[in-house]
Order: sequence, then C-alpha cells, then structure tokens
Amino acid sequence: MSNLDRQAALSVCGGRGFVPGEPVHELLSPRHVRLGESTRVRRLLPNLGRRMVGGWAFVDHYGPDDIADEPGMQVPPHPHMGLQTVSWLHEGEVLHRDSLGSLRTVRPRELGLMTSGRAISHSEESPRPHARYLHGAQLWVALPEAHRNVEPRFEHHPDLPVVTAPGLTATVILGELDGVLSPGTAYTPIVGADLTLAQGSTASLPLHPDFEYAVLSMSGEAHVDGVPVLPGSMLYLGCGRTELPLRAGSDAGLMLLGGEPFEEEIVMWWNFIGRTGEEIAQAREAWMTGDRFGSVHGYDGARLRAPDLPPVPLKPRGRVR
Repeated sequence: MSNLDRQAALSVCGGRGFVPGEPVHELLSPRHVRLGESTRVRRLLPNLGRRMVGGWAFVDHYGPDDIADEPGMQVPPHPHMGLQTVSWLHEGEVLHRDSLGSLRTVRPRELGLMTSGRAISHSEESPRPHARYLHGAQLWVALPEAHRNVEPRFEHHPDLPVVTAPGLTATVILGELDGVLSPGTAYTPIVGADLTLAQGSTASLPLHPDFEYAVLSMSGEAHVDGVPVLPGSMLYLGCGRTELPLRAGSDAGLMLLGGEPFEEEIVMWWNFIGRTGEEIAQAREAWMTGDRFGSVHGYDGARLRAPDLPPVPLKPRGRVR
C-alpha cells in the first residue's frame, strides 16, 4: 500500500535515543487518511508521539468497510525503496501486481511480503468481483544499511505457524515469537504476530526484554497489560518486558509488533526510505522520468505521480514533529 498523501511530510526516524529503556504505556491515536476513492485508513505510524517500533516504520489500519457497492481498495502503481511492505487481512482480498511480474491475490491471514530493496513498483486493488467487507492492516519495515539495496522480491505465504494457549491463537507473521519462526524473510530482529482472543480469556505472551513493543487493536474489547485498547488505536509498550498480559472482554483481534530498536537514523518521505535528502530527491526524479522502478502491467489506470518535495532539508538531524 502507498502513502497517497499529496502533501507528504518528512519523517526522520530511528536511533536508540528516542526509545525508552523501560516499560511504558503510550496510547497512540490514529490520523485519518483517505486512500483512493472509497477507503479511509487510520495511520498509527509514523505518529507525532512515536516514529518507529523496532524496524516497523509505517502502520495503517483500515476497515471493516462495507464495499459491496464500492470499488474498494484502488491503489495505482507507485514506487518503493529501502523497505518491506507487509499486507495483512482479516476480511476481504487484495490483488497485488508488481514490476517483477508478480500477480497474487492475498486473502485473510495470508502474508503478502514485498521487499523493495533498491527499487520496485506495485499496485493493490480489490478484485472484481470482491467480498463485501474489507478489513486489514498495511505495514512497512525499514531495511538496515547492509540490506537496503538488495534485489527486490515478493513472497506469498498462505500457511503461517501459530502459537496457542487457552483462549489465544497467535499467528506469527514475521520474525519469531515463543520459539516459533515465520517463513517470511526478515532482515532485522523483529516480530509481527496476529492475536485472536476468545471472550473472557486471559493469557500471557513471552517477550524479549531487549525488544520494544506495541499492540494494535484490530477488533473487539481487549486489555493489554491492564490498559483498554480500542479498535484502531495502538498501545506502545517500550522495552524491558519479559511477558505481556492480555485479557479479552469480547472476542478480540490484536497485532503484536516489536523488535530491537532500529539504531540507524533514516529519512522517510512518501513511499521511500533513505538516509539522505539527495537519495530521496534522486528516487523521486527516477520515478518521474526514468525506469529504475520498472513498470506494473495489467492495472487499469495511470500510475501515481509523486508529490512535490517539501521545502526543508531532508537530513536526519533528530526527530521531526
């Protein structure tokens, strides 16, 4: 999924200086953003209060939306570099096309993982015909310096491992949880897991004390470490935890995101993650005038035009608010 904001803001992210060394409770409220004609998303990262969680640098939550008489998701071809996109659905389907020639329909609780590396372009759309409801999350993972120029690739993993406990099922999307490893390619110590809690259940998940964590509420009524987290909001938990207590007041769906704090400072603008303003400007120019990002074939519509660059230096000099 793309950042379609025509006034794309600069975000300077990363660096351990902004990561608390102890457990905290920071409830992050979303920013509402329109994505295409009929989809609105709740943007949790980057957030004015928190830019990253481990390698996770971008989180959108959308739905559940009734798109029975709507086109649904329609994200035209657009570029990415320096990151991975993680597509995760609870309801509906998303048709993925990219400049590698990939054509794949991603369905609920299947992992669509695209590593942009040095350059890729893709589109995402609701198939025709499509299911009535669309509900999911789109996330980005920043690639570290050693891997940010890898060859682009797309992975589709329909079967993912799970961790179970009474009243809890945790599907491991990316990285490792409780000794269970996702088949998705990860380039930093990281975890992403989809948690399903039954009404009235209590459970506790083991955590790495060196990781920072956050929990996104997808649906239902849940308490995370005693804090109620409503659907569409995210609770940042800091570092230093060895377990995560959970309690469900109703059937509930959550996403656990975590990882080692991302040490490098990065510059994130529009759909690019780089290290300097010059890199970002060169990538924008390449998308507008060149063939670095390739072409997406089969999408019925024009590709996205890049917004204008902001009139400020794109240099990682600290947190931009």
